Amino acid sequence: MEMSRTVNAIGAAERTRVRYWILLLIFVITTLNYADRATLSVTGSAIRKEFGFDAIQIGYIFSAFSWSYVLSQLPSGWLLDRFGARRVYAWSICLWSVFTLFQSTIGLAGSAAASLVALFALRFAMGIAEAPAFPANAKVVSSWFPTAERGTASAIFNSAQYFAAVVFTPLMAWITHAFGWHYVYIVMGITGLALALTWLKSMKSPADHPRVNRAELEHIAAGGGLVQGHQNVRARSTDTANNASASPNASSATPHQGPARAPKGNGFAHARQLLSNRMLFGVYLAQYCINVLTAFFLTWFPIYLVQQRGMTILQAGLIASLPAICGFVGGVLGGVISDSLIRRGFTLTVARKVPIIGGMLLSTTIIGCNYVTTDWIVVALMSLAFFGKGVGALGWAVVSDTSPKEALGLSGAIFNMFGNIAGIVTPIVIGYLVAKTGSFNGALVFVGANALLTVFAYLVIVKDIKRVELRAE
Repeated sequence: MEMSRTVNAIGAAERTRVRYWILLLIFVITTLNYADRATLSVTGSAIRKEFGFDAIQIGYIFSAFSWSYVLSQLPSGWLLDRFGARRVYAWSICLWSVFTLFQSTIGLAGSAAASLVALFALRFAMGIAEAPAFPANAKVVSSWFPTAERGTASAIFNSAQYFAAVVFTPLMAWITHAFGWHYVYIVMGITGLALALTWLKSMKSPADHPRVNRAELEHIAAGGGLVQGHQNVRARSTDTANNASASPNASSATPHQGPARAPKGNGFAHARQLLSNRMLFGVYLAQYCINVLTAFFLTWFPIYLVQQRGMTILQAGLIASLPAICGFVGGVLGGVISDSLIRRGFTLTVARKVPIIGGMLLSTTIIGCNYVTTDWIVVALMSLAFFGKGVGALGWAVVSDTSPKEALGLSGAIFNMFGNIAGIVTPIVIGYLVAKTGSFNGALVFVGANALLTVFAYLVIVKDIKRVELRAE
């Protein structure tokens, strides 16, 4: 027994940790992704003042990104399954950065009406370009991480949305205050182009990465990681298949098998099966509701602080980082809790549902902001709500757990499509509520109600969480 433990300890010590560097890379990219989405929320007050846009107009501009983002999810999922995350993601980062850069020029459009159309069009184009990002993240995590580490890995890249607010919201607010809103788009666009080159140079599949050793590859495959292997894996390890096959999760993840082959049928047939699955539908619905909170935070939250709480743009940028910090901590903690429950022997269903349900119940505290007047209490309630949202935002881990091996990109794209319908609905609904009532009180009730609907979806609609098998058609 002691000798076995010693051998295992030595093997663990020799195992490389390249998967953590890959996770860091997608975390950085996702941070920039969300920062680019949030540029308009930070610069929105200055743009409204310069061009005279009203609340309804700015609400529609906020929604432009999500219209195209949602419509592009299925094509982007197909592209990811067809061409792989490395190439598709590189083009995605490059294009969304170019469209971000072009937003610095909207003042050249002339009239306010022309500027409105130009800004809407560029946000629309940016949504198309960013569509592959999160399905690509889920595909990379499914390939690089075993099941027992996947919740934490997914939570970390998903928590980048909060880290973006912590780092970039104050930075963009300072740039707007010091130099003008145009420079925000210039800085973010150039940063993205540099990151696209970094991704293209650094990213490979686990089986092809020169820094991954045999022990790490076996660890990923034996734990259920969907390693995208090739024949060269056999040359690297003749006994990988034997070790991996000893694990109950390894039957579909043995690295020498190569990419899984889809059952006969086209993408539409696969999409129909995914959409007709009760468990997945509940997961998709829940992601829509969770993203209502995200959409509020990315669009109207800084304007809420300026308009209803009387802060300056610079103050709003700094204050907005506090709930974001709590969301980031909650996001990482949710993944750690979930994976810890798995290691302690709880079922995957329990391990994923407990943080989701508990976190979203905590998010309903956002409604309490309607009943207090002291700014620090408002910030505390917002911070608590976004901490809960972070804990409960394990949807991408659930997608990695449940998606068919042969349609990871497509399943992630459908999930992301449902989630980002909230990006269309939320800013428009809040825009009308603010325009009609002159207050954000109704908006906060709307956001809190969607947190409760998330709890309903996971308690009532989603039953056991398990991987879906596609039928041949």
